[in-house]
Formats: sequence, C-alpha cells, structure tokens
Amino acid sequence: MATSTTSANYFQISPEVFAGPTATGTAPFLAETNPAPFTASSAVTSTASYQAPNPLETAEPITGNVNNSNIFQLMGNLSPYFPNPSGFGVNEIALPTGANISLVNMLSRHGSRYPTTNSSQQKLGASIKNATSMGAKFTGQLSFLNSWSYNLGAEILVPKGRQELFDSGVLHYYQYAQLYNYNATIVARTTTEDRMLKSAENFLAGFVGLEWATNPLVKLEPILEGTGFNDSLAGYDNCNNSNLPVSSGGSNASTIWEGIYLANATARLQAMTTGFNWTTSQVYAAQGLCPYETVAFGFSEFCQLFTYQEWQGFEYSIDLQFYGGDMFGSPTGRAVGIGYVQEVLGRLQNHTITTPVTQDNITLDNNTVSFPLNQTLYFDFSHDTNIASILTAFGLTQFAQFLPATGPPANQQMVVSHMEPFGARLDIEIINAPQPVSASRTNATNAYTSTNGTATQYIHFSLSQRTIPLGASYPNCGNRTDGWCELNTFLGNAQGLLAAAQYNYSCNGIYPAVPYGTITNGVPQSS
Repeated sequence: MATSTTSANYFQISPEVFAGPTATGTAPFLAETNPAPFTASSAVTSTASYQAPNPLETAEPITGNVNNSNIFQLMGNLSPYFPNPSGFGVNEIALPTGANISLVNMLSRHGSRYPTTNSSQQKLGASIKNATSMGAKFTGQLSFLNSWSYNLGAEILVPKGRQELFDSGVLHYYQYAQLYNYNATIVARTTTEDRMLKSAENFLAGFVGLEWATNPLVKLEPILEGTGFNDSLAGYDNCNNSNLPVSSGGSNASTIWEGIYLANATARLQAMTTGFNWTTSQVYAAQGLCPYETVAFGFSEFCQLFTYQEWQGFEYSIDLQFYGGDMFGSPTGRAVGIGYVQEVLGRLQNHTITTPVTQDNITLDNNTVSFPLNQTLYFDFSHDTNIASILTAFGLTQFAQFLPATGPPANQQMVVSHMEPFGARLDIEIINAPQPVSASRTNATNAYTSTNGTATQYIHFSLSQRTIPLGASYPNCGNRTDGWCELNTFLGNAQGLLAAAQYNYSCNGIYPAVPYGTITNGVPQSS
C-alpha cells in the first residue's frame, strides 16, 4: 500500500484544469418576465401545475393535469432535485435501539445545469431563429417564438444547481455530522469539469461551512475528466464502446417512443406555424427546453405547450435512454460503473486499488493520500449516467425490468426522475447492531431476534432519500422490511461483480450492435 507524501498536488482546485465548456447564458429577470398569476383557459382542465417553492415559477396551467400534479417530477434526469416520492418497495424504518451508523459513502450527482454543447435544444434555437429571419410566423401558444432567442449557456451549473448541492450538504450534515471528525483530514473527490468541481464546492460549503476552502484538513480532489483518462467518476471516458453505436439501444428505443407519444403534439405545433416544418425530434427538443429554461431563467413558455400525458411520455423517453444506454439494456452498463464499485469495496474492506483492470486511476487509488481508507465519511461527485451504471455494476437487478419501446410496463421499477434528478445522491451506510435485527421489524423497538445474539453489521443503500431493498436483487440478503443486508453476505455477493462486468470485453471488445431488448444483463450477448 503506497503512502507517498511527495509534492504532487492532488487537491488543486484553482486555477481549474480540464474544466470543459464554461459558457454562461443570459441572466434571468423573473420579476419582469414572469407571466404569473395564470388563469385557466377552455383548453386547460387544471388551473395550475404544482406550486414549487421559490426560486422557480412552476405554477403553470397544464392541459390534462386534473390532479394538480407536478410536471417537474416527470422530467427524468432533467428534474430539479426532489426526494423519491414513492420509494423502491420498502418503507423507511428507524434504526433499532442500540444500533449505530459507523460509515457513510455518498455518491452525488451534480446540480441543475445548462444543456451540453451542441445539444438538440441549441440546434432548435438556431433553426427557429433562421426560420423567423426568413419570414416564418408562429401563432397562438407559439406566438412567443416570433421574438424568442436561445439564450442558454452550456454545461455549467445554474444557480438552482448550486442551491441543490448546498442544500444537500446541509442535509448530510444534519444526517451524519456526528461521523465528522473536525480534527482529522477528510478528502472529497470530484472531477475537473467545472460543474462537477462547483457542485462539490457548494456541497462542502453546506456541510462544513464557507470556511471549508481555507481549512487545511478539508481537501477536494479533482480527478481529470476527459476521453482516455482513468476516472471512476466518469467511467465512460475510458470505456470506448459506451460511446459507440453498440450502446445506442436506449436512444433508438426512445426515438420510437417519441414518435408515438408526440404525434399529437407535433400536429398541434404545426397548426400554429407557417414557414417552419416541425419534426418529431424538434418537438422533443422543445419539450426539453422547459426544464432547461426553468432552472436557468425561473420560467419557460415551453412547459405549457405539452399536455400532462405528454409529460408522462417525456419521463418514459428518458427511462428508455438510461435503461438501454447506461443500465441493464446496454452492453457496457456494468462496465462503466465497475471501477467505482471496486473503490467502494476497497473502502469497506480496507485496501487500496493496486491492479489496473478497470477505469480506476491506479496512481490515485494506490495511494492513501489521495485514496484514504480511514474516513467515516466519503463524499464523491459524479454524473447521472455514471451513477446509473454504478447501480448496474452493483448488480441491483431490481432495475433490470425490460422497458418496451412502445410504452411503460405495469409496475415499472426504473424511473429516472425517482433515481437521478439533478443533485441525486446515493448514500451507502454501514450499520452496527449489538445483535441480529429482525428481518420483519416495522419500527425501532422490539427489533432484535434475541437478547443474547452476537453483534452484526449491515449495509443500507439509500438513493435520493429512499431505501433500495437489497433483497430484491440479492435473494440471500432476505426479504427484509428495512431493505438492509448483512454486510458479510453483501461482500460475499460482491466478489463476483468484477467478473460479471466483463470490463475489458464490454469496453474494448469487438461485437455487433444488437436490437434493443436483446441485452438485459448489462453486458454484451457473448464473449
């Protein structure tokens, strides 16, 4: 185990390196541009969508929203952060009397951001501007497009994203502050992308306070993010096949579904347009402008263009993209996430990573300065698709249910907005109990199977503040009401995860693209 104390600066956060695009957009002016309060029209059966807390204006009338539901919880990975409202199949149960949490490993997604460079939204903006300059006209609900311009930036956090991560830091402090040792070094890890670095900084400001940056015991380690670099927090960058057509099944399935659920919307928008022909992909890009403009400017005219049922369709389109592109429907679903899984197991089993068999950065992971093993709190920051692949690499087959391209299945388990909204977080807790905890307990009292059992450790997965029942994926964990698994049982299951991911073949092997739905276990068909 290396313990080098050389002068290598693993913790440089300024000036930034490998920050990626950092274009900002037009500043919001919601006090001037907000059309609220809204009134109902004959075409709208609900006066408003859900009234979200400040700072965003979301009290918009949405056709078909008869239950006054929140469309901003139907936007997949573009949803502003909200805790999973329905859970993953088990209820939250308090710790039994006498039990305690001894370690927490948090993996967080970055906060709300602008679209990526050359996004479909940016291209739509250019197309509409070109069309209006050539005489195209928009009427009715689309009248705003006659003077509209695309004013979003690219890739960096918007103010809402900073708030989401700061709030997450505050929440985690309330949840776990007694595990924080003010007299010991704590290393948090992120990537060099600007939104990743700023997300981690805002989280630490919420957890530690603004003085974290001048505290020599609080260190933030930005790991280089870019094609070809080893970085478990962006595992796709060193998994070539994840960026090739062999992994495009989810996008292909989503395109089919978009043609189904947006057929009426495409005709509706075309009826209000002359001199511009709407394609399904452009209508889909317009729908995506609703969440992006809302988190950037506080309000978007694009939200009201779509019915509640079409927002439900939008959610499912993103579910398809993740299932077929990053999870069990992708040939690289497990491989992209396996490096981070190996790091978590290293922390739990108290060893560094010494062998370069995945996308782990061995220079960093074989060094206890940059990959410490003595922390009770571990804070890492990553991307949505990477976290989805990490869940897959952990073998959480609860989310392996096939998603048809023609519409949602009954009792759908994998819903991206419930798992990976902006600011999502996976908290892995190690729990020490003085004796075995009953698998059928319903509360914190009378929770033990006996009064003279032996001390037992458990592991608990919580994603966006709801328990993932490990027994649903690992039968030998048991059908527990609290969703936990005995730690030794879990670690025994984890021994096979590296082999199951088929990292080298999945990422670098030569194999054909197969129709969506052929792959269901997150690895290529055969090796």
